[in-house]
Amino acid sequence: MRAILHTLSYGNIEVESSRRLVDIKKLDAMNIFLKKMDIQIFNEDYEIPLRIYFPTEEAMTNGVEKGHTFPVLLFFHGGGWVTESVDTYNRVCARMSQSTGHIVVSVEYRLAPEYRFPTALMDCYAAAKALYTNKLILNTDPRKITIMGDSAGGNLAAAVALMARDKGDFQVFRQILIYPALYNTYTTASPYASVQKNGTDYLLTAVKMQDYLNLYESCPEDRVNPYFAPLLARDFSNMPETLILTAEFDPLRDEGEDYGKKLAEAGNYVEVHRIKDALHGFFALGIRFFHVQESFSYMNEFLKREV
Repeated sequence: MRAILHTLSYGNIEVESSRRLVDIKKLDAMNIFLKKMDIQIFNEDYEIPLRIYFPTEEAMTNGVEKGHTFPVLLFFHGGGWVTESVDTYNRVCARMSQSTGHIVVSVEYRLAPEYRFPTALMDCYAAAKALYTNKLILNTDPRKITIMGDSAGGNLAAAVALMARDKGDFQVFRQILIYPALYNTYTTASPYASVQKNGTDYLLTAVKMQDYLNLYESCPEDRVNPYFAPLLARDFSNMPETLILTAEFDPLRDEGEDYGKKLAEAGNYVEVHRIKDALHGFFALGIRFFHVQESFSYMNEFLKREV
């Protein structure tokens, strides 16, 4: 297994070939059976596609009727800000909706390098603002909304929560960050031991992460912007209740756990769980995988909390 992982853990990102590889996931015959709906919102003059997944037929009917409010997960997909899409995350989001009993809203934010920081963030922020201020087809209660994302999507979720607190447009009450990317370097200059220990032979490499940052940034100054790297925020107070899931053999492990520590030290409610033996990206595996089941047990307990 170590030999296979070493072979698959090649360095450097070639954008088009990486996109073609992940796009294979779009060829899923089960997609026609998913309970979903496509809508759009605007970020200024750009139309952002959103896909809504419903856990049941009842939620699909009542979730858009007056007088009914279902809990909602606002989801930002991973892919290093460069690859993946709503389509490639179809199964993940449908499974998440069924496993949590929540309506899931997945955001098709624009990708780098064609659209660099802060475009993806502002697309996600526009979607969050529309959802929290009840501008979508769904009837929503802000206290029943949770923003979440995995990897680069975890970065975007954390940044949206920071920006919402700073701007005051709406209040985020709860967030779930799954092996989030939260720092600004993955070279030997990183202070996190997991970058050095897990950065070569566990699928996601430190070299790839550095490439992703290079493709995402608009200029070198972005690296010190807390909306680019949320760990650089100076103030962690008044943040949402937070669940962070990390993977044991992930270069991003320590920064996710450090973010949880900083939030907790600032007086926020935080849960951090390290999934033993897991690799970065495990959340996209099937529901039968033990790591995925463990993650949903943590998520469902967290989502039961009153905020």
